[in-house]
Amino acid sequence: MTIKKFFLTIAIFFRRNTVLTVAFAAAVITCVIIPPDSQYAGYFDFRTLTCLFCVLAVVCALKNIGFFYAVARRLVGLCSSARMAVLALVYITFIGSMLIANDMALITFLPLGYFVFSVTDSKRDMAVVFILQNIAANLGGMLTPFGNPQNLYLYAHYHIANGEFVSIMFPPFAVSIALITLCCLLLPKRALRIQASQQGQGMRLPPARTAFYLALFALTILMVFRLLPAWLVLAILIVSLLIADRKALKMVDYCLLLTFVCFFTFAGNMARLAPVRNVFSSLLQRNTLLTAVLSCECISNVPSAI
Repeated sequence: MTIKKFFLTIAIFFRRNTVLTVAFAAAVITCVIIPPDSQYAGYFDFRTLTCLFCVLAVVCALKNIGFFYAVARRLVGLCSSARMAVLALVYITFIGSMLIANDMALITFLPLGYFVFSVTDSKRDMAVVFILQNIAANLGGMLTPFGNPQNLYLYAHYHIANGEFVSIMFPPFAVSIALITLCCLLLPKRALRIQASQQGQGMRLPPARTAFYLALFALTILMVFRLLPAWLVLAILIVSLLIADRKALKMVDYCLLLTFVCFFTFAGNMARLAPVRNVFSSLLQRNTLLTAVLSCECISNVPSAI
């Protein structure tokens, strides 16, 4: 590889992973201000990183056998109108984000929306479907600790009880369901007919592998809810996927995990700077919600939570 091609590859990587690039730059800058020492080890929430890795890995394994696509396609196949299809797609994405995290739900179910509306005469609805699915993925993930990365971090870092977490998030969750359902019902009720040549018989799931991956997913959920040790589930998951599906381990979003590591480093170093700590403490005491909302607009949701 030539030097020019090497730097071009790096540039493309950074362009595709903007948040990671910013996080890495911020971590490096703060490391210059506060050189690495023994306190660095306390920056990282290893349980959060372990839970996130396990959720991503088992979801990749299920995705590789077409589990989510097969289930979603069968549900949508029961719909007779474009409005009902949109409702089904949005609710599938909504529920999926609670179980497999918002980003994975969007990546998994957006192609299904494209498939349904690209083989019918309802292509004009496709943009609206994508927007509603995007909203559903982000709103649905708020209810569960593993619905999005920042939930997982806050849940683990502050040791929030399961019932308390759900009770806190349920009111905005319920409002979200009502509003997004209303948006779907405002769509025109047109007939939805998939061409016979496009329907096919669907994808057959391998029974044994499906059951095995669902069992791994159940172990992961038990770990997230602190019912099983994180190290035990991590070991079982890695060994199982090394045997059953090594591709799933390669497909894990390691850039997201590295972004967490960078933000842990940045946040830990910033917390050790008295002037910065005093400014943020003052802002949070005045209005925690407003401070969080404004910071999300500037530095995204995960770093704001951290």
